[in-house]
Amino acid sequence: MTVHIAKSAQLTANRRLGTGLVLIFIGLCLVYAVGLSNLAVAHNTAHDTRHAIGFPCH
Repeated sequence: MTVHIAKSAQLTANRRLGTGLVLIFIGLCLVYAVGLSNLAVAHNTAHDTRHAIGFPCH
């Protein structure tokens, strides 16, 4: 019988900071894109996505 021991990876402060900055950048890009999009287009896209995944929205 073989026993496997899993180790959790420790992230350095630089790695956490880099990941956080990337996520903030992606979030700002999404906010910017939605802010400049036509409201009807954004609504229809969300509506169609809900229907595509089978989520009732009416």
